[in-house]
Amino acid sequence: MTEPSFETDFWKDAQARKIWDDIVPGEPRKTIPYTLTLDAIQKYCRVVGDMHPLYFDEEYARNSPYKGLIAPPAIHILLMFACTPADDWMRSPGTVNAGQSWSYNIPARPGDVIRLQARALDKFIKKDRLFAVHDNVFFNQHDEVICSGRGWTIRPM
Repeated sequence: MTEPSFETDFWKDAQARKIWDDIVPGEPRKTIPYTLTLDAIQKYCRVVGDMHPLYFDEEYARNSPYKGLIAPPAIHILLMFACTPADDWMRSPGTVNAGQSWSYNIPARPGDVIRLQARALDKFIKKDRLFAVHDNVFFNQHDEVICSGRGWTIRPM
């Protein structure tokens, strides 16, 4: 199976993305399921410099409390993009992360089919900046919560 590639030109679909006026607090964002592969996990780990054997060494991971290979908790960064379509407002170039808080329940594993439930909770203007508060919950194919979080972003004008 071929690994899906991620777009690296963040401006490519910028005209299709929802703008500030399109963000409706409480409205679910459109999301798409994503099958997390071992290759994607290991590429992510290499990029961020996390070479822990839980992500690379099958024997080590099998003998750990996790009983097999897992993804690092911060894999939600990759999943946020993998589980959203190109027109999602969170993908807008110029978006600034103004803070976030995450809870991690169980590790994601190679082969998990990840589903995201996400929505804006609020939007407001402060000191001429556009803010959006949003929540995100990632589930595996067994409807178990992998992680959940709330974030604050400054939106581009």
